[in-house]
Amino acid sequence: MTTDSNPYPLEVLPRDLSAYREGNTGIPYVHRFESGVPGPHVLINAITHGNEICGMVAATHLLDAGIRPKIGTLTISFAHVEAYEAFDIEKPYENRQLVHNLNRIWSADMLDGAEQSPELRRARELRQVVDAADIVLDIHSTRTPVQPFWVYNEMDRNAALATAIGAPVVHMVMPQDRFPGTAVIGHGRHGDPQSDSGGSLVVECGHHFARSASELATDVCLRLLAHTGLIDKPADAPAPPVPRRYRLLEVHMVKSEAFRFTRPVIGFETFGKDELIAMNGTEEIRSPCDDCTIFMPTQAPVIGREAVYLTLAI
Repeated sequence: MTTDSNPYPLEVLPRDLSAYREGNTGIPYVHRFESGVPGPHVLINAITHGNEICGMVAATHLLDAGIRPKIGTLTISFAHVEAYEAFDIEKPYENRQLVHNLNRIWSADMLDGAEQSPELRRARELRQVVDAADIVLDIHSTRTPVQPFWVYNEMDRNAALATAIGAPVVHMVMPQDRFPGTAVIGHGRHGDPQSDSGGSLVVECGHHFARSASELATDVCLRLLAHTGLIDKPADAPAPPVPRRYRLLEVHMVKSEAFRFTRPVIGFETFGKDELIAMNGTEEIRSPCDDCTIFMPTQAPVIGREAVYLTLAI
């Protein structure tokens, strides 16, 4: 199905998750499996945003296939089922969030504050789940069909983990002070450069409803579990590719309903130094350098949400 507002095929659609609600942790939609053998605790987190369903496919595959850890602990979480269940096939991008962006509210100030929303309620439920994990994989997807990429805070442990897992080959590296809000992967010790966290990563798997995104999400999960020793590594596993890294320079937020890019963009376009990228009402967004590569340009500007990420290859 495609429409003027949705130009990309909907190859994979949501499925009923009610069978996974009970879990085994006392927290809805959270499943934990302990091997009884020392090893890392790996958290695989799906549907942080309600319409990013590739993570759902990967998580249900792990559960349906009966994947169990040989060492350590495996936790599988469906994060924002309330937004997921708000899916409308006529408006497939509208259920990303209900009030807050669940991937921006993981600071102590937000979690311990008085404000209420479906996302804050769920983050407060999941806080202990994220805290307990040594390694976090948060599975996401993109509105446009761009090449997949890793996203992580700029720490050696995160770069090493993403490189060891392998594809995607593209890494977007975020200096600690440039990301808007606090993401799941930046919560608590996972965002502390001095902590004993084993690494925390976002994988952006491609277009939300592309079959290839679901296949990649599942494959990344299995490669992570093999790398950490929770499952056997395939004998014919290829060597990890050499990564292509981009460092985040600036994040621009939508400030005007009149926000517009100067040319059609979907992501990974490059701009020369001082080239005009977008108009944010009367404010100009210009490239801060030559070969500035943009990530995740908004396709439907909403005031207060991210407009575009500006990066430079490193």
